[in-house]
Amino acid sequence: MENFVVSARKYRPQNFNTVVGQSHITTTLKNAILNNHLAHAFLFCGPRGVGKTTCARILAKTINCTHVTKDGEACNECESCISFEKGGSLNIHELDAASNNSVDDIRTLVEQVRFAPQAGKYKVYIVDEVHMLSTSAFNAFLKTLEEPPPYAIFILATTEKHKILPTILSRCQIFDFRRINNNDTVLHLEEIIGKEHIKAEKNALQLIAQKSEGCMRDALSILDKIVSFSNGELTYANTLEHLNILDEAYFFKLLDYLTKQDLTNAMLLYDEINQKGFEGDMVLYGLASFIRNLLVCKDPASAQLLESIESWRAQYVITAADLSTPYLVSALNLLNEAEIQFKMARNKRLHVEMAIIKLNFLQQAIELSLEDNQVVKKKLIDSHYPIRLKKILPLSNIVVNQEAKLVIEQAAASNTNVNVNVPKATVGLNPIGEKAAAVPKSEMVVPASVPNNNTPTQEGNKKNLLAVLQKKYGEKYEIEEVIESLPLNMELLKKCWEDYTYYLETALKHSAAGTFKFAQLIIEDETHFTITVPALTAQKFVEQERMNLLEKVWDVFHNRAIQFNILVAVGEKEDVPLHLSLNSKQKYERLATQYPLIAELKTKLNLEIYF
Repeated sequence: MENFVVSARKYRPQNFNTVVGQSHITTTLKNAILNNHLAHAFLFCGPRGVGKTTCARILAKTINCTHVTKDGEACNECESCISFEKGGSLNIHELDAASNNSVDDIRTLVEQVRFAPQAGKYKVYIVDEVHMLSTSAFNAFLKTLEEPPPYAIFILATTEKHKILPTILSRCQIFDFRRINNNDTVLHLEEIIGKEHIKAEKNALQLIAQKSEGCMRDALSILDKIVSFSNGELTYANTLEHLNILDEAYFFKLLDYLTKQDLTNAMLLYDEINQKGFEGDMVLYGLASFIRNLLVCKDPASAQLLESIESWRAQYVITAADLSTPYLVSALNLLNEAEIQFKMARNKRLHVEMAIIKLNFLQQAIELSLEDNQVVKKKLIDSHYPIRLKKILPLSNIVVNQEAKLVIEQAAASNTNVNVNVPKATVGLNPIGEKAAAVPKSEMVVPASVPNNNTPTQEGNKKNLLAVLQKKYGEKYEIEEVIESLPLNMELLKKCWEDYTYYLETALKHSAAGTFKFAQLIIEDETHFTITVPALTAQKFVEQERMNLLEKVWDVFHNRAIQFNILVAVGEKEDVPLHLSLNSKQKYERLATQYPLIAELKTKLNLEIYF
């Protein structure tokens, strides 16, 4: 059985004309050969698998060819070309800098440069992956690279030009290779399957070209695998299955559900995708690429940027016409953020489902408009809504409900003196066992004509509104009186403070109780007072009791607006333990003074202590 040779090696270009997608470089090199304007050092840089090493070998073969054609190509018939094809040319030396990156390897190379070629015109040194050389190796290479012998030509190849020293870059003629576009890749694959007599659908080849991302070597490797998988018949279905690519039909169906806000079917479709083995990051990445393709299809001028196979192009254009640009921009931004945060999410599936839910309600959550010909994103939550105000009557007016109105009228009819002049205390009626309900506006009255009798009368006739209500409705309602709030005064505050100190002592909080005994109180205004304590630790004890202390003060003064601040007396300094005030060196010296054996042990063992 013959040994199998992969397509990437079997169909490797042997002359400049067969190099795919790099015509700007091959044309330059051919003209340099024809005009005898060859540089002494070349640097080929670009992505992987685009033909850097291939062009370096073709250049090395062509400049040593004895019968170069008029087009600047090697003849492939002379002795030099034949020896090169067989791999026996002594004028071409390849060095893999990834495994030979030391100074000694470069010095060996420099020693070889001193010897002139026995046959041919040039000795060509191809250094692949040159960015892997160490800094010392680069420096050892500088002088030879700057002034090599006239028969020596260096061709350096790298995928990471930014890692090469500027001194090396300045000594080379730089050629930037670019990614191979999908059309060139498909044409090359069609040429190969024609030679190999393989049946393949064009959609399948376009899918391979899209998956390779401009790398011809990857495209050929994928082709070999799928040919083996499909037994020589490439179809769109088996190519999708082998490459583990999510079919765009799923994305069209998912977008249809999202635009119709059919969240149930959208979640079920994602579950179906997940059951087929596609991870959440693949779904987010594929959906973002899908939305991007729709966005570029909105304008015919940018439709050429569509990254998809030809069979889907018409559907992309139709779907894009039905969607607004603001919606696509917002969806793309949302998916981009979800993809970035995917790695940090612990529940990966929930993270993707949250992104789908946001997309489902995107049209309701975000409103996009054009202002000054620019797309501006506005959240509906930022819209202005009128503030609904409720009229509050002054406290000087007594507001009662219909029941209280009847009591007042009955009291007036019976010539009973009802005192309703209560400016700072109001009366509330709540059904016993029930929460107070809001009084309808139609039932609210302000008794303006109730007689205000403040003249002293007999004890039996002195009945205020509270007494009348308690007598008539005491069994049905809880009668409560709002007590007037008191301003802060030192006498009552100290009494409250002493009571709370006694409570701390009974609760066995002796440290806190001691702090409260030595604290000083200063009233700032009617609702604020200051507590001065002697140390930071005392401040912490008071801070721990803040809420309980405030509840006590609020109950005493009937005022929940009262607050206090805690201050530490100026000039007070806490004692810091000695082991916390010393640094590492001082701690060692103190230990060595207290225990001389430590210093002796350090001397005998010749120890060094790093502080």
